[in-house]
Amino acid sequence: MTELQVYDTTLRDGAQQEGLNLSVADKLVIAGHLDELGVGFIEGGWPGANPKDTEFFARAKRELHLSNATLAAFGATRRVGTVAADDPQVRALVDSGASVITLVAKAHVRHVESALRTTLPENLAMIRDTVSFLRGEGRRVFLDAEHFFDGYLADRAYALEVLRVAAEAGAEVIALCDTNGGMLPPQVSDVVADVLAASGARLGIHCHNDTGCAVANSLAAVAAGATHIQGTINGYGERTGNADLLTVVSNLQIKQHLELLPENRLREATRIAHAISEVTNVPPYSRQPYVGASAFAHKAGLHASAIKIDPDLYQHTDPTTVGNDMRMLVSDMAGRASIELKGRELGYDLSQEPELLSRVVAKVKEMELAGYTFDAADASFELLLHGEVAGERLNYFGVESWRVITDSTGHGQALSEATVKLTAGGQRVLATGEGNGPVNALDHALRQALSSAYPELDKLELIDFRVRILDAAHGTDAVTRVLIETSDGTTSWNTVGVAPNIVEASWIALVDGITYGLWSQSVPER
Repeated sequence: MTELQVYDTTLRDGAQQEGLNLSVADKLVIAGHLDELGVGFIEGGWPGANPKDTEFFARAKRELHLSNATLAAFGATRRVGTVAADDPQVRALVDSGASVITLVAKAHVRHVESALRTTLPENLAMIRDTVSFLRGEGRRVFLDAEHFFDGYLADRAYALEVLRVAAEAGAEVIALCDTNGGMLPPQVSDVVADVLAASGARLGIHCHNDTGCAVANSLAAVAAGATHIQGTINGYGERTGNADLLTVVSNLQIKQHLELLPENRLREATRIAHAISEVTNVPPYSRQPYVGASAFAHKAGLHASAIKIDPDLYQHTDPTTVGNDMRMLVSDMAGRASIELKGRELGYDLSQEPELLSRVVAKVKEMELAGYTFDAADASFELLLHGEVAGERLNYFGVESWRVITDSTGHGQALSEATVKLTAGGQRVLATGEGNGPVNALDHALRQALSSAYPELDKLELIDFRVRILDAAHGTDAVTRVLIETSDGTTSWNTVGVAPNIVEASWIALVDGITYGLWSQSVPER
């Protein structure tokens, strides 16, 4: 098999995702992560058509120092009725400085006639002229045959002619695009095999995920002979996204033993996937294959019993191959094996503590029956477990009382004021805090009350707040679950509170979050 090429289009096709807006600085950072992962090609954008992408390529020449990847510029064939050498957008591709140019060209008769509004021969001339010109300028040329699979089904002969013309003009790779994302794996496999036999060209695959089959279609194409794989990190892209490049590469490298990335680079996949999520401001998908936080998380007690004997009994691969880790989730499904393994994960050896394990299991099941969820709140569970092991809960402060008042001016602006009475550092403290809501006010009041005894709280920040109504049939009388995420600037943790009153549930989660934050910093109780 010809060496497989990994071509990332996160910065161009992935950036078309709804709600995703990348600055030039963002794109430069992501390109650095992609190079670190070891992809062969990074498609930077469309210079000449998009000012931001033009700036990206200009800055990339000065600021981007790639050690693995080659930067590619994306663009279209020349306009109808012109000459490639005189087309400003084609010239912009050359001026970008990219050594690889990826051209998009129509491979579907209807698109040629309706979208381009030109003739079939003219479309072929546009492809031939543009590829030849760019090759003459010393550029490597890849061709994205847009809507190829639909075009092949509509008019096989013309779709193949597009490939023949591009290859004869000097296109190094021709990527068959399932632009609408409507194909299924057997169709992709059959078409790729037929096109390869008919053309002999080097074929690539570019899949969208509208049927949920982008990864499967990419794998089917490789099995049929495609040797160039396009996709995006985390499956970013418009509509339902593109093929998730990390999933495709992991499947080929781990399951089929094909070397796509430099040695040991796949072990960086989880870290890089999450780092790019931070740049894009798109939360990581916890159930993303291989690199998701839940990809190797086990909840059922039966699974835990087996994993205690051999982790491979319920895992399809070693999570460390992609830089991930096995996690044990604690829930009402937990048995003693789940708690023992979770305890081991947290640094507790409970193998000789059958009574403690039974006690923790019973408490977890009782609390989850009341509405708690510990698989989403590891910090609250760790506090519970520590309390059972130590014989008492952590006691950084003693709460005497708290209350919240919300006033409205009658003009749509409501402010909350919270008062907290507690004992900390041997002193009784009364503190008041204001906020744009009751939880915000409680947070301010609690921090103010504890600031003298625990100045370490300055590092902590509440970064996420989620509410779920557990028995909605009771309406406003329903039990409420609150999950709070707190950060110290380096890491974050989740805590949970459950109560009939949303403010009370929030207070429980808030207190756990601050308690865990102090404990994780090894702050002594005062």
